[in-house]
Amino acid sequence: MTPPPPAPPARAARLRPGDRVAVVAPSGPVPADQLTAGLTVLRGWGLDAFATPHVLDGHPHLGHLAASDAARAADLQRAWCDPSVAAVVCARGGYGAARIVDLLDWAAVRAAGPKAFVGFSDVTALHEALAVRAGFATLHAPMPATADFLAATGAGERAREHLRTTLFAPQEVCTPATGRALFPGRAEGTTLGGCLSVLAADLGSPHARPGARGGLLCLEDVGEEPYRLDRYLTQLLRAGWLDGVAGVLLGSWRDCGPAEAVRAVFADRLGPLRVPVLEECGFGHAPGAPTLPLGAPAVLDADAGTLTLGTPALG
Repeated sequence: MTPPPPAPPARAARLRPGDRVAVVAPSGPVPADQLTAGLTVLRGWGLDAFATPHVLDGHPHLGHLAASDAARAADLQRAWCDPSVAAVVCARGGYGAARIVDLLDWAAVRAAGPKAFVGFSDVTALHEALAVRAGFATLHAPMPATADFLAATGAGERAREHLRTTLFAPQEVCTPATGRALFPGRAEGTTLGGCLSVLAADLGSPHARPGARGGLLCLEDVGEEPYRLDRYLTQLLRAGWLDGVAGVLLGSWRDCGPAEAVRAVFADRLGPLRVPVLEECGFGHAPGAPTLPLGAPAVLDADAGTLTLGTPALG
């Protein structure tokens, strides 16, 4: 007997003015001035935004972490399980999210239900954990204590407005990504993914997603030379993680080398999959990056250059 398909990821409720929003730091250290500026933006949207207790602590021995693993996990756990908190927003990425995944009480997280969860880059480890261990949809989105989010340029305003619209009026963002075809075709599936290097690092870890079968895989990264992008993709291919993927979206590849060299790697590694691939979608480490729902049913039409959601990102 064929097993039933898995239940669709649970969506959080859209935000409303006055909602409490917790800002956490699951990864790298957060500049205090950027945290203050980011909180000001969120409060300007009518949200009751606050920083959790350990956001600015710093790690006692490791300067690349925002605080101790226990403190970062406790902030996230407390925020998620607080029924008065409607959304959990990561201040920034960096490195460290994978170190706290196994410290969280996932039964309590599931019991608390879905919340709007915002972040990208290293936060990919938490997007994956929330999808696999809790069954929640999340938002791959710009983070408030980062220079790109706070930029006064048109790109910064575009990123902020796209996130704000997704949070408050998700029905208005039915096509969150556009690009051009690297490989043509049309595919349906559920969005997943994030930072390529983090996805590769997650292979073999407890409760890791077994693969991208049937999904629309969204990939981006920063500061990775083309040969390293090749290595990550080859690792996913050799592990069978890309077997049966329905389609692929490629976001930004900031500081990853010449665009032609990066494109050649993806053409070489993804071409044999014979699935539609949409490139230059802009999500990730790029000015003006759009918010991309993860765990959302969607249609990828590479010929038209669009990703179209089947339902709004938030309920």
